[in-house]
Amino acid sequence: MTRILAVDDEPQILRALATNLRARGYTVDLAGTGEAALSLAARKHPDLVILDLGLPGIDGVDVIRGLRGWSAVPIIVLSVRDAERDKVAALDAGADDYVTKPFGMDELLARLRASLRRSTPGEDEAIVETEHFTVDLAAKRVTTPAGEVRLTPTEWHVVEVLVRNAGRLVTQRQLLQEVWGPQYETETNYLRVYLAQIRAKLEPEPSRPRYFITEPRMGYRFRPDGA
Repeated sequence: MTRILAVDDEPQILRALATNLRARGYTVDLAGTGEAALSLAARKHPDLVILDLGLPGIDGVDVIRGLRGWSAVPIIVLSVRDAERDKVAALDAGADDYVTKPFGMDELLARLRASLRRSTPGEDEAIVETEHFTVDLAAKRVTTPAGEVRLTPTEWHVVEVLVRNAGRLVTQRQLLQEVWGPQYETETNYLRVYLAQIRAKLEPEPSRPRYFITEPRMGYRFRPDGA
């Protein structure tokens, strides 16, 4: 299910967002401060963030910058600030859209759907086929001729990041921060453990990987051709 993180210091707005989003089948996490938002984003990996700018503690623009340091999650700003400079600051920091309060729920939901569509791979890009397995990014599923391969949520997230960057080097730091959160930078043992588990499930010869390649002291690379 699509997970939405809603961030606002007004409880009534959070309640309204939670009610409307859950009624439409979204999973919703709620945060009342910027600090809580960054913590939840790191732990829950939302598919989209709805963010107020006027937060206690960390300001909304700083939350955007914090998220953009490690995540490309779509961010819709929902703010009473309607001055052009505030909109420019939020968009320059990395927000994807800006809705001014008071807002219509139907308009917000339409913008949310549009942002999710832009962030979701197209049908041709969502299916990545190799000689030995197929990765369906939209369905979050890996299959082989023998059937579906059961991956843990963390294993799937590692596979997803590498497959979305097929052919490109993903540094150890980038992979750690995208999967475990921005506070993780040096725990490279996590990567070794999870890559070994993924190879055991997907590689024809796990000790001689063809698809999930280690680039020593740098990071990892997914090769869909298995060359």
